[in-house]
Parts: sequence; structure tokens; C-alpha cells
Amino acid sequence: MLFKKITLTGYKNYQSKTFDFSERIIGICGLNGKGKTNLLDAINYLCFTKSYFSKSELLNVCFGKEGFRLEGEIQNEHEKNKIEKIVCIYRTSQKKEFYLDNIAYEKFSHHIGKFPCVIIAPDDIEMITGGSEERRKFMDTLISQVDAEYLQQLIIYNKVLAQRNSFLKNEALRSRFDFALLETLDEQLIAPGNYIHKTRKDFSQKLFPLVQQFYKNISGNNEVVSLEYSSLLNENNFAELLIASRQKDRLTQRTNVGIHKDDLIFLLQENVFKTIASQGQRKSLLFACKLAEFEVLKKVKHMPPFLLLDDVFEKLDESRIKNLLQYVCKENTGQVFITDTHAGRLQKALSQFGNEMQIIELI
Repeated sequence: MLFKKITLTGYKNYQSKTFDFSERIIGICGLNGKGKTNLLDAINYLCFTKSYFSKSELLNVCFGKEGFRLEGEIQNEHEKNKIEKIVCIYRTSQKKEFYLDNIAYEKFSHHIGKFPCVIIAPDDIEMITGGSEERRKFMDTLISQVDAEYLQQLIIYNKVLAQRNSFLKNEALRSRFDFALLETLDEQLIAPGNYIHKTRKDFSQKLFPLVQQFYKNISGNNEVVSLEYSSLLNENNFAELLIASRQKDRLTQRTNVGIHKDDLIFLLQENVFKTIASQGQRKSLLFACKLAEFEVLKKVKHMPPFLLLDDVFEKLDESRIKNLLQYVCKENTGQVFITDTHAGRLQKALSQFGNEMQIIELI
């Protein structure tokens, strides 16, 4: 797949702008605030039906505009170079519309996975150093692109979980607790929870060895990184966990057990990674996780995903940059978008790839 063109109208800092992409490796340079990240986000948006960076659609609307429109053209080389057209229209007073080849989606979730994409951005380091939510999001983003049923089960689980938490808060204000309704909510939570847990566990087996190999390749040393998928469901029955946790749930007014508490544990030489790792090591592990995600998607989809690298050169020494580019630009045959604030550094880093490279400078 190749992104050939994208048009942004009223999106973030873009009033109206069209970009034509002529090569496989696209370098995007410009000073901060010129829209490098917003351009990557627009590409990601057309793959996922939402922004990678903004939770509210209002934050995606250019100042003074009533909404935005994104339009992209993707060349599918597997179907005799067929051009597929993706359009998103958002108006602040109406529902968002999303089209593929002029056919509107009834459910946006049906678009997920059609155009696999992996993005690496500076704030993603929270996946390594922060709380468990970012690591679950990483797993969910990967699996949802290759397993449509997983995405549906995740939507169901999150909906029932929100209902259960709301119920626990409301019941705390009443004199009589409705155990029958709680049991009904528990029953609705168990099936999707078990499906999600099993799928995450299975994917961990494919993912973890790839993370270890990529970390070794990027870091250029023999540091031993290990990963664990942590879940109460690994050793316990979900239904029994919910029953055992009911008293605590009533006291805290929230659900304390389930796959929404799962985590990925990173270890370096058998120590907790984030407590002892340097900035370079942390960034190397982030890249290793994302490239492992990329590799899994490539194998399952039988084609490389789009790879979006935002400001990746910061806090990486030259050897790690060289090792990273060796994979993403040389061994990988898919389309890559790389941003950098330093035009000279970007040009130098990508110059070895010759006629496969295009530099876009935002002024």
C-alpha cells in the first residue's frame, strides 16, 4: 500500500492543503508548530477513524472553522494498483461521516484493520514509563487491526464495565443493594472478558520474542530484556474473581478485577525496566515494541503497514538511529513517514535511500 495523496481542510492548523506523496520513504521537516505531527495524525486518522493525539473531535477543528474534512488516496498494489479513496467529514453540529470509495460506514469499527498503520510519537514513551493503561492500549490497537471480533468484544466489555461502575456508584446512595442487577452485569462482563484475556495471552506469545530481538538490534548490545503479560485471569476464574471482589467493589464504587487491570511488565536484567533504564534504553524499548507490532501486522496482513515516525531522532545516539533506519527504511518495504525539526539531519539520515526518498519541507 502507498499513500499517494492527502487533503486536509480545516484540520488543526491546516486551512486547506494537499500533499502528494511520490516515494516510499517520506521525510517531513519544519520548525515546531508548522504541522508535521498534524500531517502524520491526519494519515493515522484515515486509517483508524480517529486522531492519535486528540480525544475530542473539537480539538481537531481549525480555529474559526465549523468542522474539518480529510481525504486520502491509497494505492493498493495487491489489486492491480487500485486507488482507494477514504473521506472523513466532521461538522460540529452533526454526526461524523466516514467513507471508503464513496460508501459510508454504518459502524466506524468496520474500517479498523483495512489499512494497518503503526505510529511512534514522543509521548509514547509513557507506554514504557507510565501506568498500565498505555500498555493495554498498545495491545488493543495491535489486536484490533487483525481480529475484528476482538474489537467488538472490547467495545462490549467497556460498555458493560461503564454500566457496572455507574451502578456501583448509584447503589452506594441507596439503602438497599440490588444484587440481582449486579449478577446480570457480571454475566454480561464474563464472556467478553475471557475472550479478550485469551486473545491477549495468545498474541503475547507472538509479540514478546520480536520485542526482545528488535531491542537487541536497536541497542546494539546483549542486554537481556524480558516481558510478562500480567493478569489476574492468568491463574483465576473471572466469574469467581468478580464474586470475591464484590465487597471491595461496593466500598470503592468501581470494578477492581478484570482485563481492564491487565498490564505488560518490562524487565531489564530481571529488574523493573523503567526504574533503572536510561532515556536511550527506554526509547529503544519503545521502538522495539512498536516495530514488533509492525512485524506482527505485516505477517498477519501479508503486507507491511504504514509506519509513521514522529520526531524519533531526539534522545537517540547515531548508532541507534542507524540501527533503527536500517530496519524501517531498508529491510522494511512498506511506506514510511518520518518527521524532524532539523532539515539537514533528516536529509543526511535518509540520503542513503536515494530515489526512494521524498523530502517535504513545511514553511
